[in-house]
Parts: sequence; C-alpha cells; structure tokens
Amino acid sequence: MRILIATETFVPATDGICTRLAHMTVAMKDLGHEIIVVSPDLGITEYKGVEVIPMDSFNFPLYKSRPWGLPSRKMKTIIQNFKPDIIHAVNPFFMVTSAVKYAKQLGIPLLASYHTHLPDYLDSYNLPLLKPILWDYIRFWHNDADLNVTVSESLKVELIQQGIAAEGVMPRGIDLKKRHPKFFDQNLYNKWTFGLDNQKLLVYVGRLAAEKDLDHLLPILSYREDICLAIVGDGPERQYLEELFTGTKTTFTGFLTGEDLSKAYATGDAFIFPSVSETFGLVISESMASGVPVIAAENGPTLEQITPNQTGMIYQSGNIKSLMEALKILDNPLKLKKMGLRARREAEKYSWKNATSMLLNYYEETIHLSSQKLSHLSKLVNQ
Repeated sequence: MRILIATETFVPATDGICTRLAHMTVAMKDLGHEIIVVSPDLGITEYKGVEVIPMDSFNFPLYKSRPWGLPSRKMKTIIQNFKPDIIHAVNPFFMVTSAVKYAKQLGIPLLASYHTHLPDYLDSYNLPLLKPILWDYIRFWHNDADLNVTVSESLKVELIQQGIAAEGVMPRGIDLKKRHPKFFDQNLYNKWTFGLDNQKLLVYVGRLAAEKDLDHLLPILSYREDICLAIVGDGPERQYLEELFTGTKTTFTGFLTGEDLSKAYATGDAFIFPSVSETFGLVISESMASGVPVIAAENGPTLEQITPNQTGMIYQSGNIKSLMEALKILDNPLKLKKMGLRARREAEKYSWKNATSMLLNYYEETIHLSSQKLSHLSKLVNQ
C-alpha cells in the first residue's frame, strides 16, 4: 500500500501519539509499504527511512509547548504527487483538516483516528462552555472519514454518543525490549530517594500540563514521610509544579530518552498516574512492561489496561483518602513484587508487530468501504 499519514504531531515530540506513529510507520515500511508522514515543522524531514514532509506551523496560545501546523493547499499537491491508496488523518484539528478535505475531494479512502480528548482539556483551562462548539467541530471533520477509530473502548462509546461513527479501536503496542525490568538501576533509585533509608519511590512519566493533575500528588508527601517522587518529562506547567513541590522529596528530571528513559520506567516501586483526561495513557502499559505496577486515578481507558489489585491499584481522582488507601500497597513488598510480575506478563501480549498488523487491517477495511461507497454512488447516478 501507498500510505499517507497526516498528523498534528510527530517525533521528536514524545507523547503517546508520537510513540504509536513512530513505531508503526517504521514497522509498515519494513513490511514493504510506501509511507510518507505530513506533520507540523518539528525540525525533521526523515525518520528511520520514512519521509517526513514539514508544513508551515504556529504556536497555539492554549498549548504552547509544541508547534501546530496550518491548514494549507500544499496538502493537495502532496497528495496528488504521492498518489496514496489511503490517507490516515490523525487527530484532524488544524493542519490535518486539509488532509480530510482533499482526501474527499480527490476520492481517496480516508481513515480518521481520534487520540487527544480536547473537550476534556477545556475543563482544565476553565473553558467548559466551549465544549458543544468543539464537539460540533470535531464531528464535522471525523464524519467525512470512511472509517473512524480511536484508542480505547470507553472513548469509542463516547464518540458514538456524540454522533461520530467510531467503528474501531487502534491497537496498543509496547517496545518490550526497551521497556523491561532489567533496566532497574539501584544508583538511580538511591539518587531519586535522596540517599535516605526506608523510602518508597513513585515515578511519573509524561507531559507536565494542567490536564495531567500532577498537583493532586502533593498531599502524598504531607501524609507520608517515606515516599519520594520522580517526575519525568516537561511541559507548560513545569515551572509552576517545581515551585509547588519546593521543599519536598521530589525530583524533576526534564525529558529523558533512550536508556535513561528505560531506567526511569523500571526503577520506581510503583508508577503514579493521576490524570483522568487521557484517551489511553500508553505510559501505563510501558510501566507495566517494565515490571512496575501502576497506581492510577480511575477512568475508562485506565481500567482497560489495569486489573485492579492484580497489575495495579486504582483510586478516585481528587479523593486523598482513596489515594492514600491505594498507596498502602507500597507497605507490602511481596504483593507489590507479584503485581509487577503480573503487569509484565500482561504487557507481553502487546508487541508493535501485532499492533501494526491490526492497523493495516483497518486500512484495508477503509479502502473496501470507500470502494463500496463509490460503487453505490455510481449506481445512483446511472439510475
């Protein structure tokens, strides 16, 4: 297949969308498919043999941590020159709406995938009154697709309730070699627990943004004197959070990559995940692959990854009593170890090879559905 992927973000950004696309595009290329990625200008024109075409970009006031691409007629030229068998529109919102528009105009099969749950983000930015308008906008662009998919069953249900014909769930994948218990690093553990005895280490990996609810973790350090926190990542809230956690046993590492990131995942006693705005939260599965159980705020996508009391612990967001109850697992090292082993076994089911195969099946289904629609229209015209 000739596959054009238009996306609002790509590497070197490090969020869950980029992780999925980076692994899957390379896997599809290795299987013999021809692929180009069209993304905002993030400073690259190639990723591991996959051509990346940068588009004119701008900074969005509510989301300043990365550039956003502008809708452009250039997308039509790119499509016409590449002649794809299918276009995959990832999160059509700004630039990617051009891919939706010209795919339909040129009669090319179109799959749209929904990853970032922007309506929920409006609550974090005190703009809840804009939700109906935003849903209308999202609905407009997704309903032009031949097939819509998203990243969790619970989000699929919500999209259907909002009038978007979501028909599939994108498979998850994990790099089981880079996310592995073998990367546990005692020296790093000692560093992040400040060389103190009888400490427990909680690790968070992800963007530092308002919708991640990282401020909810501060009370932990008041209620328990035996817990240290490592926050891995960067984002618009970093300065605020560093000031908020001043004087506590918290380490802010900034972005980590490669083996440093592998060590970060594997070195905590548990992974802490307070966000309930996630459409999936791939870092949960990556922590599980690292043999580290997850303590997470309850929401649908999280429960699709964690089996409570088996591979992790669940608590009610914003409820400190519930959170402290979940943290009691840290006081039972044997149970915690068994939980980490079960988490690893669960994660081993999700290789990127299997995930890519499932996505390619969705592409073939999209091409088939598009062909059926064209055939139906042709019959109507000839009647």
